[in-house]
Amino acid sequence: MTVHLAIGTQKGLFLATSTDDRRSWEISPAHHAGLGIYSVAFDTRGPTVRVLAGFESSHFGPSVAVTDDLGQSWQEPEKAPLAFSAGEEAAVERVWQLVPAGPEQPGVVYAGTQPSALWRSADGGLTFELIRGLWDHPHRPEWGAGFGGQAIHTILPHPADPSRLLVAMSTGGVYRTTDGGATWAPANRGIKAAHQPDPWPEFGQCVHKVARDAADPDHYYAQNHHGVYRTTDGGDSWQSIANTLPADFGFPIVAHPARGGTLWNFPLVADSQRQPVDLRCRVFRSTDAGDTWEPQQSGLPQDPYYPVVLRDAMCTDNADPAGVYFGSRAGEVYASRDEGETWSTVAAHLPDVLCVRAVAV
Repeated sequence: MTVHLAIGTQKGLFLATSTDDRRSWEISPAHHAGLGIYSVAFDTRGPTVRVLAGFESSHFGPSVAVTDDLGQSWQEPEKAPLAFSAGEEAAVERVWQLVPAGPEQPGVVYAGTQPSALWRSADGGLTFELIRGLWDHPHRPEWGAGFGGQAIHTILPHPADPSRLLVAMSTGGVYRTTDGGATWAPANRGIKAAHQPDPWPEFGQCVHKVARDAADPDHYYAQNHHGVYRTTDGGDSWQSIANTLPADFGFPIVAHPARGGTLWNFPLVADSQRQPVDLRCRVFRSTDAGDTWEPQQSGLPQDPYYPVVLRDAMCTDNADPAGVYFGSRAGEVYASRDEGETWSTVAAHLPDVLCVRAVAV
């Protein structure tokens, strides 16, 4: 088994490889050095693993590049692959998310951007078309911007029905389609928006991340600006699962790739104190769909610990047992080869870690 780990940072993309069951890692020099890598994905549907990287250049703007040989060579179109038509008074500022569709749609890749727009590629991520059903939604003029900007940061294609898709954005909340993107409906009932005059609006929630349960595609977990939630009906209603967490604020939430009811979270004190609770580096795991949580910290730094883990800077791989990974804004990356029981350092002294993705092949 070979495990590949992609680490997107403020100053380039690092590709790490382990061939000894994630005990040690070989890390590449920075690809796209100096560029902010806000999104990365592995596409394993082809004959080789394709890596997609969404990067931001202060000079050339945002773009997407792909490699089929783990970074030995990269493909990037001459024209920006994500661009609004001339008639739109908008410009893509950042690519926040890249997600391959299921095996029944080879070549289809979705992208989420800032401003909040959803895009579809039919050629493996080389070119994209705007999904107008969401862009033309009557709610869009009222979608706000979170501290990090207005962005679609979560894209979850349904594993059994390619016409169904769930997305989440800051701010705006959760939306879903059942007709391939032609029409969209908000799915936020039960998610609180404390910053709104009406704290229970139809839309406008600052959702930070959503993950899907492995056992039931209609079970999702959400980390909100304040609140951690679960839905068992595809998003019709959400319930809090933050009672046994030390805080309900944070950015990432990650579900087990194969076992239902298991998920991980990295809580922070609050939006005004973006630091780990009690200044302790701890990942919290639930094995009962969020009813209870337990801290996991063996091998992680001892307190005091200040760095933050961003929304896409935590992930799992698809091995058994599953590997869990996270990177911090202090440039550290940690890995667990036993589902969070113990941790080891993959890399240190990197630039700010913005996103991580892993795959076992």
